[in-house]
Amino acid sequence: MASVRNILFIMCDQLRADYLSCYGHPRLATPNIDRLAAMGTRFTRAYVQGSVCGPSRMSYYTGRYVMSHGATWNFVPLPAGERTLGDYLRAAGLRTAVVGKTHAASDVEGITRLTLSPETGAGLLLAEAGFEPYARHDGIVPDSAVGKRGGVYNSYLKTEGYVGRNPWHEYANAGATAEGGIASGWNMRNAGLCARVAEADSETAWTTNRAVDFIREQGDAPWCLHLSYIKPHWPYIAPAPYHAAFGADDCMVPVRAEHERDDAHPVYRAFRQHPEGLAFSRDEVRRTVTPAYMGLVKQIDDHIGRLLAFLEQAGRMDDTMIVFTSDHGDYLGDHWLGEKEMMFEQGVRVPLIIVDPSEQAARNVVSDALVEAIDLVPTFLDALGQAIPDHIIEGRSLLPMLRGGAAPARDAVFCELDYAFYAARRTLNRGADNARAVMVRTQQWKLIHYDGFPPQLFDMVNDPLELMDRGADAGAADRRRELYDLLFNWMRQRRNRITVERAKVVGHSDPDHPMGVIIGQW
Repeated sequence: MASVRNILFIMCDQLRADYLSCYGHPRLATPNIDRLAAMGTRFTRAYVQGSVCGPSRMSYYTGRYVMSHGATWNFVPLPAGERTLGDYLRAAGLRTAVVGKTHAASDVEGITRLTLSPETGAGLLLAEAGFEPYARHDGIVPDSAVGKRGGVYNSYLKTEGYVGRNPWHEYANAGATAEGGIASGWNMRNAGLCARVAEADSETAWTTNRAVDFIREQGDAPWCLHLSYIKPHWPYIAPAPYHAAFGADDCMVPVRAEHERDDAHPVYRAFRQHPEGLAFSRDEVRRTVTPAYMGLVKQIDDHIGRLLAFLEQAGRMDDTMIVFTSDHGDYLGDHWLGEKEMMFEQGVRVPLIIVDPSEQAARNVVSDALVEAIDLVPTFLDALGQAIPDHIIEGRSLLPMLRGGAAPARDAVFCELDYAFYAARRTLNRGADNARAVMVRTQQWKLIHYDGFPPQLFDMVNDPLELMDRGADAGAADRRRELYDLLFNWMRQRRNRITVERAKVVGHSDPDHPMGVIIGQW
């Protein structure tokens, strides 16, 4: 029997790996997340498959690369035919639900073609990327009323007395002006203000409360909960006391060099001209926003501590696998950039901590093996004693190494970006179908291929800060060819024959296959 009965899959939005104390941040203490690391395995080289929320999450949920599942950007729906974590785990007997964010866009056309409704039953599960939407909250835009993706939290705020058309915007993501008006958190100049919402009613607190509610309701029935915090993603504004927990002197020195601005790669230069790139290139912005970002991380850590205390009291620490990770990072001014998108380490390397409750699991392990977000689905199936459909799933189970074995044999990790939706595409005069980038990263090298432009190349051993782009260096031509060969081999190996298991394929070529059709005999 598998010793894992439940899965707690925790994800933060836009959390950099190096903004946790167990990953080396010098001023931001995260003792509760550090405790998870001491209880299990902490991966130092974990990479997402998409450098933006939506595609990254769809790879986490399917165990497949972006090139395979096709949801290339935030509002590109995951095709209704793609199997997800919910499909696999419900078949294993686990109630599988989400509290918080998924960024899943519904394939309404595909669902209705199957004569299903995206609002109920099987159609609802397809619309929600396989998760039961126990308390989904993706956030909403400032000028909207209560909407489907943010309505559940907004409704809660209204019941608690937060009056307004959109309390999420007016309280949770806004401070107060000197005259008592709303100072929107969408404007980064207000990042140092105290959010108008009480900490107990903030998004992080509310999301944790709903997670506790879900777990308590299950009793002894097996479950998988995707606890997906919407923070520290922008708007960068925190409730008291977290808004004042850090100051400008707590900010790390930015990773950037003047020469990056002088002779920049065309795509990198175009992204640097986005509003967030121009803003975060200014020290005033970086030193205002970063302390708020740190406060939001600290708040998450405190609520993780509250959640762990509940799990211990409920007796669920002994049979629950806990995963802590992020969908991507945040540049915060590094490389003269804001947001994510580009393929520098700050954007695509994420924290990944896995706590296996079984007796044979290793404890307090730090691994520098190359691992990917798509490895989680097969790891969960393996931990539950379920077969891994490897004709569909492209990740590799990490369970053997969690229990003292070897890491998956992997030479490289991969990440993709479809930047057709950005101003950078217009700046570069690219079409909707040829504004793509793909990264291959080995233990020593990282190459990023761009359609229509030269690649970027970084020596991750001798230049770990990625300050010297060798994409046009004649002395690195052989290295670029090797990495392009690796990239081409990877592209050819994508799982697109997903409706037939490998055993059937192999069996079909057997000379004694009893098909009854005779071809080519004399």
